[in-house]
Amino acid sequence: MKKINIKALTILAAASLALTSCDDLFEPAIENNLGVDYMYNNAGYAEGVLGNAYTRIPCGSFPFSEVATDDAVSNDTGNDWRKLAGGEWTSEKNKTERWRDCRAAIMYINMFLARAEKVHWADDEIASKMFCDREKGEAYGLRAMYMYYLLQAHGGMTADGQLMGVPIITEEEDVHSEHNLPRNTFADCMKAIYDDCQKAIELLPSEYKDIETDDEVPAKYKEIGATKGQFNRVFGLIFRGRVNATIVQAFRSKAALLAASPAFQASGAKYEDAANYAAEVLDKIGGVDGMDPTGWTWYANTKEINGLANGECPKEVLWRGEKSENNDWEKDNFAPSLEGKGRINPTQNFVDAFPMANGMPITEAGSGYKADDPYANRDPRLAAYVLYNGCKEGVNDTEINTTVDGGTKDGINKEVGKSTRTGYYLRKLLRQDVNLDPNKTTKQHHYTPRIRYTELFLNYAEAANEAWGPTGKGSHNYSAYDVIKALHKRAGVGNEYLESIKTNKEKMRELIRNERRIELSFEGFRFWDLRRWNLVDEMKAEVYGMSISTVDGEKKYTVVPVDTRNYKDYMIYGPIPNTEMLKFDQLQQNVGW
Repeated sequence: MKKINIKALTILAAASLALTSCDDLFEPAIENNLGVDYMYNNAGYAEGVLGNAYTRIPCGSFPFSEVATDDAVSNDTGNDWRKLAGGEWTSEKNKTERWRDCRAAIMYINMFLARAEKVHWADDEIASKMFCDREKGEAYGLRAMYMYYLLQAHGGMTADGQLMGVPIITEEEDVHSEHNLPRNTFADCMKAIYDDCQKAIELLPSEYKDIETDDEVPAKYKEIGATKGQFNRVFGLIFRGRVNATIVQAFRSKAALLAASPAFQASGAKYEDAANYAAEVLDKIGGVDGMDPTGWTWYANTKEINGLANGECPKEVLWRGEKSENNDWEKDNFAPSLEGKGRINPTQNFVDAFPMANGMPITEAGSGYKADDPYANRDPRLAAYVLYNGCKEGVNDTEINTTVDGGTKDGINKEVGKSTRTGYYLRKLLRQDVNLDPNKTTKQHHYTPRIRYTELFLNYAEAANEAWGPTGKGSHNYSAYDVIKALHKRAGVGNEYLESIKTNKEKMRELIRNERRIELSFEGFRFWDLRRWNLVDEMKAEVYGMSISTVDGEKKYTVVPVDTRNYKDYMIYGPIPNTEMLKFDQLQQNVGW
C-alpha cells in the first residue's frame, strides 16, 4: 500500500454528508458515489473515508478569535468575531459552532471503524495487519480530538443544573438509526475521550520514523514475523504528519485541563490528572530541558521554516498543518503604509499584560514602568508580537508612525477599515521578508502549528500549580515555577517577580494565565481560556487603545476607550445549534440560550 497525501484524501472521500434530515444524511453518498463497502477491496478508498475526518480538523488555521476578547479588535466592520463580541452571538448565528463539522467527522470515523478489519490493506498479510492497526489508531485518536472540540464549544450547564456534553456516538449510523438522542453528561464524554485515547495509544507509534534493524521492530509485531522493511512500510518516516500516539497524548492533556477548569469542575476532573497527562508528552523531550530556545518566535524562524520537509516539525512544534507559500497574513495585517489592511489591532489591555524586562508587572511598585515612555525596557516579546509607534516593519524596515498628528495613514483611526483602531498593529505570525509592494511583491512560506510544546508546558504549569502548588512536582522533575522560569529565560525576561511569588499559589495562577495570554497570543486560545476559567468580568471588559500626539515637541500618551463587549454571564458556555434543537427534542440547550 503506498502513502496517500492527507490533502489528497478529500478527493477519495465520499461526498461530505450534511447533518440535516436523516434522509439527507446518508442516501446521497450511496447514490452519487461507489458506496462505502467499496473500501473493502480498495485501501485508497478506505483511506479516503478516514481522510474526510482529517479535512475537518478545527486547529487547521488561526481563527483570530482574539477579536472577540480583550486582546484585540478588528478594523473590518464585517468581521464575524467583532459582531459576536458586539452582541450578535446567538444559537442561530454562532461563529464558535463546531457541531456540524465535528459530528460529521465522527460519523465518517465510525463508518471507517465499522469496516476497517475487513479492508484488504495489502497483499502482504503482516503488512496488512499493521496497516489496519495504524489506521484504526488514527481513527480512535481523531474521534477523541473531535469530542474534545465539541465539549469545548458546546459543553455546558443545562437549566436543571447538570453539566452536559454531547451525544456519544461510537457506532455506524444509517437511515434506520435513532438520531433523536439526548446529550450525555460531560463526565461521560470525558470517559469516551479517555477510552478512545487509550485505544489509539496502544495501536500507534510515538512518532513515525524508519528503523535501522529488525531488532527494533516492536515485540507485538515481531511475534507475527514483521521485518524492518515491513515495519517501515507502515510506520515509517513517510507518514509524518499523520496522527501518532504522542499527538493523542497531547489532546488527552488538553481535554483533561478543560475538564478540570473552573467552568467544568462539576465533571469531577482533577488537576493532578491534567498535569500528569501533559508531563507524559513533555517527559519525552526531557521536560523543561527540552524546551526550544527559539520557540517563542516560531513564526519568524525563517531558515527553519524554509527548510522544513513534508510532515517534518521543528523542535517547538508537535503537530502542524502543511507548509504553503503565500502572503495572506501579511496582506491582511501589515500596516497600510506597507500595502496591508491592518485588520487585527492588539489592544492596550493586551499591551499592558507584558511585564517589564525584569519580569515585574507594570502595575507593581518599583517595576520601572513610565507612562510617558511606555515601551521602554519592556518584555522583549512585546516588540516581537505587537507593532507599536516607532517600530520598524517589512523588508525595508519602514518606521511605523501611529500618532494622531503624524501625517501617515498608519495613524490611529486615520482611515476607516484600513488604519488601526487601537494605535497598534499585529506583528506576531507575520514574516518580515514578505514584500507587498505591487511592483516587488514576494511570498514566503508559512504553516499553522496544531500543537506547540509551549502550550503543553503551560498546560502542565497551570495544572501542576493547582494540584501541587508553585514548586510542587508530583512525580515529575519540574514544577510550575520551573516552567515559567524557563519561558522567561528563553525570551530574555527577568524573574524578580516570579521569585517573589513562588510560594503563593494564587499569585502564581495569575502569572501562569498571563504567560499563556502572551505566549499563545493570536493562536486562538484566549476566547476559550476566559470561558473555561469562568472569568466573566474579563469577558465583558472594555477594550482600550493608545492615542499618541505631540505637545510642545513631546509625545503625549493617552489611553482611550475603543470598544465594549456585549456578553452575558451564561456565555461562558456556547450554545447547541438552534437547528439541532428544532430537529431533535431529546436535546437540552445550555442555560441562557
